[in-house]
Amino acid sequence: MSDAIPLWDPRQYNRFEAQRDRAALDLLVRLPEDLDPAEIWDLGCGTGQHAALLKRRHPNARVHGLDSSAAMLEQARALSADVDWSVGDIATWAPDRPADLILANASLQWLPDHTALFAHLAGALAPGGLLAVQMPMAWETRHHTIMRETAAEGPWASVLTGVDTIAPLLSAEAYYEALAPLCDDIDLWSTTYLHVLTGENAVLEWMKGTALRPYLTALAGDTALHDAFLTALSSRLSEAFPQRRDGATLLPFPRLFLVAQRR
Repeated sequence: MSDAIPLWDPRQYNRFEAQRDRAALDLLVRLPEDLDPAEIWDLGCGTGQHAALLKRRHPNARVHGLDSSAAMLEQARALSADVDWSVGDIATWAPDRPADLILANASLQWLPDHTALFAHLAGALAPGGLLAVQMPMAWETRHHTIMRETAAEGPWASVLTGVDTIAPLLSAEAYYEALAPLCDDIDLWSTTYLHVLTGENAVLEWMKGTALRPYLTALAGDTALHDAFLTALSSRLSEAFPQRRDGATLLPFPRLFLVAQRR
């Protein structure tokens, strides 16, 4: 088992920026038009586009972007947006003052104990403040199942045993229960996107930007094992998600959304 912290590669992550961004924009459009926040946090802000967008939308607000990746934040700072960027762990995050809006787009799925986590996030809101979350429902998907099965087989299995990957989400009802003691107007919904990916080994390249990071970090010290694992995984993914004659590869991807208001 590797104790190395999985590294983010902004360039790899952004290869499918248009597809990844669709869910974030679908979440942001559900925020109230009359929202007038003074204190905004983007938790797991990545390369910063959504924090910068929120600053443009709410120019009088103090906007903070938090991410565990210095490489991602380096790109965020290049946006020259008036945003407070900081390296940090969402699991231990505690704001100096209550937040009027907390955005967490495709970040909370990496953290454990969602019952306690969501209660903590709701507790960090000011009265009337909003929590807006989008999380991939990835555990049950075909490509994640193939990834875990491949990791458990072959000469790399002993290295990858115990490496943490994305865990299953709670049920929508469980998220409601976690938020209900502090929040009203809890809106929960899910959407399955059919991403149209282009390029060779498209699903593998998609997964290199997110889900595969812990495995690839664990294998980084052994080039032969790293390459053999990716070859085996690529073969299985290409069989499950074949490239069409028009060059496209179709990837169904479900996501869970919620917007909750602190009473």
